[in-house]
Amino acid sequence: MSILTSPLTALPLAPLLVLPFLSSWSTSLNLLFFSLTWTTIAATYSPLQLEAFGPFVVRVLLYLLPSALFLLFDLGVPSLAAQVKSQGEHALPVRAAGGKKKVWRIVGWSVFNVALGLALQAGLEWLVTDVLHFRSLLKIKGSKWSLNHLPNPWSMVQHAVLGLVARNVLQYYIHLYLLHSADGGILSTWHETWQHSVRIPFSFVAAYDHPVCYLLHRFLPLYLPAIAFRFHILTYIFLVAAFSLEELFIYSGYSVLPSTIMLRGMARRTEAHFMSGAEGNFGPLGVLDWVHGTTLGKDVMDDLKAEMDKHDVQERAGKAIDDAGDAANGVAAKMKRRARKRRG
Repeated sequence: MSILTSPLTALPLAPLLVLPFLSSWSTSLNLLFFSLTWTTIAATYSPLQLEAFGPFVVRVLLYLLPSALFLLFDLGVPSLAAQVKSQGEHALPVRAAGGKKKVWRIVGWSVFNVALGLALQAGLEWLVTDVLHFRSLLKIKGSKWSLNHLPNPWSMVQHAVLGLVARNVLQYYIHLYLLHSADGGILSTWHETWQHSVRIPFSFVAAYDHPVCYLLHRFLPLYLPAIAFRFHILTYIFLVAAFSLEELFIYSGYSVLPSTIMLRGMARRTEAHFMSGAEGNFGPLGVLDWVHGTTLGKDVMDDLKAEMDKHDVQERAGKAIDDAGDAANGVAAKMKRRARKRRG
């Protein structure tokens, strides 16, 4: 079966994966349904088809299409869009990019770069499995004793955390030492004249860069750890989905963002990186910027404190401790009463 036919033949299976999450069934039934569906997909399609089709769907649905909707909103109703942009009308794409023609150039190269990363991944998988006849670069099945091709949940969590940490570490050092190198090498020149030609980012700018810089900064920091530790394909797709949404929101320029921990701080640091001319904030998460002293404005610790204050973490923790102490005292009192009754 050709890889080119996989998206068409796999489309009827897409609703089967989505349906459990939209239904009112119990968690057990949802997990059973998903397990059976994934078993069918994994048994039907080759590793090459799964590695090509899965990330393709995620990148289109969670990054390219929403980015296009955000852009249409910014261009269609600029007066309204300016009210929800953190930098107001200065962050509107036409003004931030320097003209509508430049905006369409950014969109075109962003789509090209995303397609390039997906094609490179599919090409490497084809070389390894179909030409060299080695095992797939990403794990498709679960353990050898598993009949449903699902990964071990604990290993999936471990790999997801490992992928998150590795990706952010690699991105930070690649961004700082290669794309903003002190000696102004060719990579630094490309990055400055491409991505940093935009004064304030909008969602498509996350993937707008010289193709070599894009692969180094966006594609490889996630893909290299995935193949080095041979993540399960479901873990990899989950990470691709998470980072697609991250890029969508933190580059959007909007001040109104989903209320998830750290997301607004990441967006603020990304904007500061562009507006300062890349003086700092080389990692959106901000941890390594805090460690190395390259933070501009509020650092990641300020964001954590703000999130804790917002959700009254300390107050709730204190209340939980007090409740636990009261419960313990109550148990101790009951034990004393029972002991006195026995002695009496």
